[in-house]
Parts: sequence; structure tokens; C-alpha cells
Amino acid sequence: MPSGDTIYALSSGRPPVAIAVIRISGPRAGDTLMALAGRLPEPRRAALARLRDPKSGEAIDDALALFFPGPKSETGEDTVELQVHGGRAVIAAVFHVLSQIAGLRPAEAGEFTRRAFENGKLDLTGVEGLADLIYADTEAQRRQALRQLQGLLGDRAGSWRRRLVETQALAEAGIDFSDEADVASDVLQRSLAMTKELAGEIGAALREAKRGERLREGLVVAIAGPPNAGKSTLLNRIARREAAIVSPFAGTTRDVIEVHLDLDGYPVTLLDTAGIRETDDPVEREGVARARARAAAADLVLWVVDASEPRAAVASAGAAEQWQVRNKIDLAKADGAAANAKEFRVSATTGEGMDMLLAALTEFARESMGALEPALVTRERQRRLLEEAAASLNRAIGEADREDVFAEELRMAARALGRLTGRVDVEDILDVIFRDFCIGK
Repeated sequence: MPSGDTIYALSSGRPPVAIAVIRISGPRAGDTLMALAGRLPEPRRAALARLRDPKSGEAIDDALALFFPGPKSETGEDTVELQVHGGRAVIAAVFHVLSQIAGLRPAEAGEFTRRAFENGKLDLTGVEGLADLIYADTEAQRRQALRQLQGLLGDRAGSWRRRLVETQALAEAGIDFSDEADVASDVLQRSLAMTKELAGEIGAALREAKRGERLREGLVVAIAGPPNAGKSTLLNRIARREAAIVSPFAGTTRDVIEVHLDLDGYPVTLLDTAGIRETDDPVEREGVARARARAAAADLVLWVVDASEPRAAVASAGAAEQWQVRNKIDLAKADGAAANAKEFRVSATTGEGMDMLLAALTEFARESMGALEPALVTRERQRRLLEEAAASLNRAIGEADREDVFAEELRMAARALGRLTGRVDVEDILDVIFRDFCIGK
């Protein structure tokens, strides 16, 4: 992505739409607007402009034009925004004109945001928050992503790194003045105290890391159990649509079917798996193997059994949490009350008992992902770098009597925090982060 080019892209939805937003960013953005509209509007104020083809003079559209001079723009560069009528022909005509102007080229995916990062408008945690905000499906995901975009983790990491630099300075002073026993002892004790404090704060953030990652990725709930227990009917009832094929014949479900739900603002991925049984059918056997694997990796397993069958112990699916769902109570003559809080009696066909099961699922999602305080860590990359910083700090504490090793471990911890925000040594991961952005963002 050559940073000296001026780039352009459609930044609004796929046409036709009422209004389409075309963004231009780079050193020739102002000149481009002059060529199209004949003038530059007052910075950061929308102005009506008739866009024309600079070569033929033919009118293209009446648009709103905005000019944001750098560095006070989203990308840190001169930026132009054109709000044109959102028909395909209008957009194509504007793009044709832009493609004819020397020094301009279409933007790559995520290039506007990457320029904002490179020009210091966002750190990497803010970039990740923006990506999460774009792809947020639920209210809880939106709130978490917005906090990251606004600097929840980035600001905290920056503060930690500044304090680490101060701690390093004290440690270095202790080494430099090692011949003055009183000075050396005092500064090293202060440095050690600050290191312990930082290690405690980062450790507390790491203890909440899984919650933030789970909210971003969504809770996984697997519906498992023997064949013909009504698993697919249960999935359809929870999803409120015919997402899975229902058949009276055992072994209908062969592969894992996924349905994404919004339970009171929390994202949940519901899995319908193949009936678990011994079989000679190689296709069904593969389905059973996949069912076992997905159930073992799920956050919660709903083990569905036929209520008309004799009560049996809950089979272990290997998940962290497992509930038993006794289905088809509309067909059972007498099944009795639920044995415990993790057992539910329902009829996926009639809906009886479903309110209680859904309420329990919603509460489970809330307890797993929700809290009064937002999670600082929302991605594996962030967690791994904080783990690296914490490990260096703990090693430093253990080597406090060896001043040179102590100082080196502090430097490694500061480097890990610098990589977290993207200020040092991150070229190898930038392409991975930005490749998932849409063009025009």
C-alpha cells in the first residue's frame, strides 16, 4: 500500500441507495475536488457542488462536498467526501473520472483505516475495535467494540507502558549509581514496588480476558444427544425458523448446522449435531465424530433425550457445562418434574417448557459474557501480548537482586505493550489485521 498515492473508494452501501458516499484521501485530494467541482468548500463544512468531467465539462451529478485538510481528518491526510445520488450510473461516472486523474488509484481493503493508524489517529487496539464495530451483530458486541475504538485498552496499555519506562529509568539509575549504596537501594526498591503493581494490574486484566473474547466471538451452544430425540426440532423452535431438516428417520442430520442468535443482546451460535450412536454408515459415522468434537469444544451442551424413554443419566459430551433437555413431553404419559436446575422438560413441537429453557440460556449468556465493567481484552492477539508482558514482569520480580536481568525483563515487558498498541515491531501482523476490512474503510 504505497502511502504517497491518493486513493478513492465507495464508503457506503452497495448501490442503488439514496445517497452514496465516495471518499478520497491523499496529497491530491484537494486538487481532485477542484477539478470536479471548480472550488474547495470551507474546511469541514458541507457545500453543494455540481460535479463535472474535467475533460469534457459534462455535468455528472449535483452533490454535497466536504473537505478535511490534514492532519485534522480521519486518515491524517487531506480527505474529500462526496455525497452523490446513489444510482449505479452516477457512481460509475464519478469513478471513471477519478480513474483518469493522474496520481489517483482505487483503495485497497482497509487502506483508509491503515493510513489513520500510520498517521497516529488510531492505535492497533482501536483498529481492532473498529473492525469489531463494523461486524457487531448484537448490542453487547456493539458496546464492547465501541469502547475499544474509543481507547479502552489502548489508553490503559499506553499508561502501563509509560509507567514501565519510569520503572526502567529507576532500575537503570540503580545500576548507574551502584557505588552509592543508599541511592541504589532506594531506587531499586521503588522500581520493584512499581513492577509488582503493574504485574498485578495486567494480571487482573488477563483474568477477565476470556469474557471479552467470548463476547466478541459469541457463545457456542451445541444440541447433542441420541438420534430421533428431537434435536433439529428444538433448534428450529429456538431459531424460530426451519433451519434444520426434521424427519422421523434416525440419522437425518449428518453435518453440523449452525444458527446465529441474539439473546437479549448477547451473541450465541447454536449447533445442531448428528445423533450420537454407533453406526456402520461411513457418512453418518463422520457426522457423529464431528458432533462429538463440536460438543466437546462448546461452551454449553444441551443433551436432548426422548422424555418417553426411561430416565437415564446425562451422557458426558466433554463440554464445560451441560444441561439435560427431556423433549417430547407432549407424547410422554408421565415423566415427572425436572430433577435439578440443569434439567428441562420441553416439547419442541408445541413449545411447552421452552420459555423456561430460553430464559435459562439468556441468563447463562449474560453470566458468561456480561459484567458491570467492560472487558479490556477482546482478542487472542491482545491476550498473548499481555501474557508476554506479565511473564516478563514476573521474571523481573524473581530476579530483582540481579539488576541487569531485572532491567532487561522490564524492557521486554515494555516492548510487548508497544506491540499491543502497534507502536513497535508490528509490520508482520498489519496485513493480517487489515485484510478483513471492507474496501472504503
